[in-house]
Amino acid sequence: MDTGGARVLIVKTSSMGDVVHALPLASDLARRHPQARIDWLVEESFAAIPRMHSNVDRVITVAVRRWRRSPLSPATWREVRAAKDQLRAERYAAVIDCQGLLKSAWLARWASGPRWGFDWSSAREPLAALLYTSVVAVPRDQHAIARNRALGHAACGTDAAAAPVFGLIAPPAAGRPWAEATAKPYAVLLTNASRPTKRWPDQRWRAVAGALHGRGLHPLLFAGSAAEEQDTRRRAAGMDDAWVAPRAGIDTVAAVLAGARIVVGLDTGLSHLAAALGAPTVGIFCDYDPGLVGITGSAPCVSLGGVNAAPAAEAVVAAVDELLAVRAARPTSP
Repeated sequence: MDTGGARVLIVKTSSMGDVVHALPLASDLARRHPQARIDWLVEESFAAIPRMHSNVDRVITVAVRRWRRSPLSPATWREVRAAKDQLRAERYAAVIDCQGLLKSAWLARWASGPRWGFDWSSAREPLAALLYTSVVAVPRDQHAIARNRALGHAACGTDAAAAPVFGLIAPPAAGRPWAEATAKPYAVLLTNASRPTKRWPDQRWRAVAGALHGRGLHPLLFAGSAAEEQDTRRRAAGMDDAWVAPRAGIDTVAAVLAGARIVVGLDTGLSHLAAALGAPTVGIFCDYDPGLVGITGSAPCVSLGGVNAAPAAEAVVAAVDELLAVRAARPTSP
């Protein structure tokens, strides 16, 4: 399909890791069709991520999670109407839904233009395939990034075989607390996850933090909610020179992740974001196959563990040493 100077819409609304995994699709589109303008439809909570992509022209937000809580509210209907108006204001050369859900397929129907999505056997929710103009069979045993890029190749002729480019430009971290915390070399530990089965024992986190401290890096920990903050502070209490960062927006967190010497994190959105920003990242998987969603980025990354196979602390420390050695061997910019 020749997009020329037309617009292409990417539909990838949530969650954070899934949005990160769609970033190389935007880069592919820009490389194949440099005159095309790329829009992105995303949940409001994650809008900062596509906004950091250098090739995304316009980010259109929805709030499906919030709308579901107040479906009859006049405010909800005003927001729905505004989102529809934004999407219908353009005629898209291609609308690419790489979410593969009924929700995302329905949102894609709000836009004007041919809709591309996964076929019945490939979509996460097979009924979504009934709402597309064109469907593509993409094996479900591929990594999520490869699946998204394969869909873009079918829709717009992009090169899905080239190395993935995430295209993020992180803003600088602002504010005195961040400046003080990041003034000396630091490592980020992402110790929280959405499900208990994703979590890693505290004693292993403390072993990794001790190893990092011994290598001259002070551990910096993030927490996303009040409950997570309480757990994180308890976890950090057993670590030397650890700092629990205040809750902050994705922009600020992204800046801190980008500046880390190394990131060690669970299978969570921030770990995938760190890798996409170019931070060497060790991913810890406890309940999911890293072959499908493993940590991938522009810097060296390692994914350890798997379903019911949480890695030992020693394996994580060995991976940290490996990535730090690779980082140290890289030539520095003049």
